[in-house]
Amino acid sequence: MSFATLFRLAKAGLVLARHDAILPREYQAILPLPARLMGQLARLYSQKGEGGPGERLARALEQLGPSYVKFGQFLASRGDILTPEIADGLAGLRDKMPPFSMDEARTALAEAFGEDSEARFAGLQEPVAAASVAQVHPLVLPDGTRLAVKILRPGIEERIQKDIEAMALGARLIERFLPAARRLEPCKFVRTLSRSLSLEMDLRMEAAGASELAEIMDSQSGVAIPEVDWSRTRLRVFTMQWLDGVPLSDPAALQQSKIDKIALGKAITSSFLQSALDHGVFHADMHEGNLFALDDGRLGMVDFGIIGRIGPAQRRYLAEILYGFLRRDYRRVAEVHFEAGYVPDDYGVDDFSQALRAVGEPIFGKTAKDVSMSHLLLQLFDVTAQFDMHLRPELVLLQKTMVQVEGVARMLDPDHDLWGTAAPVVENWIRRELGPEGMVNDAYDTLRELHRVLVDLPAAIESGTQIITDARKNGLKLSEESVAHLAEAQAHRTRWTRRSLVVLALASLGIALHLWL
Repeated sequence: MSFATLFRLAKAGLVLARHDAILPREYQAILPLPARLMGQLARLYSQKGEGGPGERLARALEQLGPSYVKFGQFLASRGDILTPEIADGLAGLRDKMPPFSMDEARTALAEAFGEDSEARFAGLQEPVAAASVAQVHPLVLPDGTRLAVKILRPGIEERIQKDIEAMALGARLIERFLPAARRLEPCKFVRTLSRSLSLEMDLRMEAAGASELAEIMDSQSGVAIPEVDWSRTRLRVFTMQWLDGVPLSDPAALQQSKIDKIALGKAITSSFLQSALDHGVFHADMHEGNLFALDDGRLGMVDFGIIGRIGPAQRRYLAEILYGFLRRDYRRVAEVHFEAGYVPDDYGVDDFSQALRAVGEPIFGKTAKDVSMSHLLLQLFDVTAQFDMHLRPELVLLQKTMVQVEGVARMLDPDHDLWGTAAPVVENWIRRELGPEGMVNDAYDTLRELHRVLVDLPAAIESGTQIITDARKNGLKLSEESVAHLAEAQAHRTRWTRRSLVVLALASLGIALHLWL
């Protein structure tokens, strides 16, 4: 632990104290005596800021800089540990900074592209957007084509690294001196934030995310993703197609435009769900500042620094959970949670089903504008906490994005029905993946895997024969690693037994249909 790291942590604590964001006054009554005394001491240095605890915390994080703004954005996704007041306050975090100079921008381009930078970026213009990590410049090519050039701030990597070291120290101190906070895993939270920021510092990763989303968003999705200019993209520079449209962060401009806001709200919800369920990848930072209404009615997206991913198994569980809620089949929703391993086996399916009913039933029979996804998720977090359910990071990110999507859609259309828009997307996925077509696809995948296993079978037999020969000569000794491999092999064999039965059943069905016809 260096003195400089300790000093930065102390400085951050002082800023938080001045905004009454450490042990805020609103929660003094429920805090233990030592925490109340610490809170009173911290408020001696506070500025008596206006607003609720979440708003004061947001202002403090904005003052502390880019790493802490990202920390707040990550924290806002943890509805399982935040009160609604703090979550709502953090939702207003603004990541805006004064722009750095054109000279510094050109220096950054020269470092990235060398002598070619002047020719490649001759038409670079003054920045139009500046955040804590990077800023965006328009670039006009000789043929009139407009591009957007995103450039990292000078020295931002070093600053973020120092901030992360201070946060990691604070997390270790919290785990050591506040045992009750260990279940929230503050050190793990900081490590997750550090990994995310490391990826965000490599603008090639953001370009790859934009390229991937562009491939999966077809003409029917109603979404436009800017095309990446790879010839003008490097580690600290990302260049893409310029999008002309009305930013959704400008309500006055939206009101004056002739854009169909109801249709645009539906496009935001349906495109997000289709992307997540059909492809397992989604734009995970869909606040209004990253979205545009284009002249042709499509939704434009920018800022691909955070891309969410969910695997095939999680997509299936998610679809079945949403489908179960839509059908009010709480028993099936509970079963899916247990099948996915989200809820420990110590608890009963019936009890969990009853708890889910307590969450789901109050939303039915209400109008769409009276049902808040964010409040529903907070209730779900309360229920899952009662059943010791540990939230998976990718699902937390998905849920956070879903709350963002709902907020933007309802800003466009106060009566936007998120559930009604989600229903056809989920039902189509269920029919395709769990119906006859899905069974055929599963059987095909199983046959391909079976072919691969058969190809490897002779080598496996030879290896097994050698192991038996050695065991006869020297005796059989199992290490912990060997035991783990045997357990994995047994699990693999069990899965293959099930798959073989499915293939056999499908083959038998095909033969029976052939004979019958």
